Amino acid sequence: MMDWTDRHCRMFHRQFSARALLYTEMVTTGAVIHGDREKLLGFSGAEHPLACQLGGSEPQDLAAAARIVEDFGYDEVNLNVGCPSDRVQSGSFGACLMQEPQLVADCVAAMKAVVKIPVTVKCRIGVDDQDPEEALDALADRVLAAGVDALWVHARKAWLKGLSPKENRDIPPLDYGRVRRLKARLPQLFIGINGGIPSLNASEALLAEADGLPALDGVMLGRAAYHDPALMGAVDRRIYGLETGDVSPRQAIEAYIPYIEDCLSRGIRLSHITRHMLGAFTAVPGARLFRRILTVEGVKAGAGVEVLTSALAALDEAQERAADRIADSAA
Repeated sequence: MMDWTDRHCRMFHRQFSARALLYTEMVTTGAVIHGDREKLLGFSGAEHPLACQLGGSEPQDLAAAARIVEDFGYDEVNLNVGCPSDRVQSGSFGACLMQEPQLVADCVAAMKAVVKIPVTVKCRIGVDDQDPEEALDALADRVLAAGVDALWVHARKAWLKGLSPKENRDIPPLDYGRVRRLKARLPQLFIGINGGIPSLNASEALLAEADGLPALDGVMLGRAAYHDPALMGAVDRRIYGLETGDVSPRQAIEAYIPYIEDCLSRGIRLSHITRHMLGAFTAVPGARLFRRILTVEGVKAGAGVEVLTSALAALDEAQERAADRIADSAA
């Protein structure tokens, strides 16, 4: 989710759910240790609960970065062992680490030694020609021994040779059963699942037993939640069992406006914020017009909240026209 789940995206998604654990983009240990920490790690307190995802392969660097992450106030630090991008391959971290399970365990142990917040790992079921049964077991056993607090598994292989990062998100087949088998073998370890999960219905199915295999402990949504954030509006009720009303995209946007106004007052461009809400009204009459107003008008110098207000008004008008057409056809 690099370049997607920045602080503006997370703050928008928080308006839909009070309970969902949000994740940052992956940030490298070098950037955390030597870069602009406030720019990389800064967040609003309203984003909690919030996990920071790190990329790296040197145990001591990861320990130093984890300590910084904890000092910033994050609720969890996560080591990425699943990203297949060219950047991580050149740096020998991300999914490359699936081939070095003991090194991953050493990284986990180094982070656990210096922080009190949970240390978790996100991985694939294997890379390239690895046997997913052997590769995933090897990684899980070692990080469990190192004290990992949770393992999140993207339920498909990563092909470091032959597929682009984009192709790696879709082409390797999903194998949810492999992740359930891991949970059956390691019932004491929190095991969550990620990869191609399109809806809350699918999420609920993965959080229940199936085919004699155990329920998984958590579900991680990436692209589905980004492209259709409306599905998050029922998360607190359906996934966490809270007695609360669902949050509509309109309600989430209205709750988000004070944050937008604060950002604008600090010189942040409107388009940097509103780009994350372009999918808010997927399949709703007027959604295309809403997106067009935000993308065309929102990038102009000095664009303010009035652009968003205009986009919402255009959406309302389109919905009224659609309702009138339905009424006329019924008559």
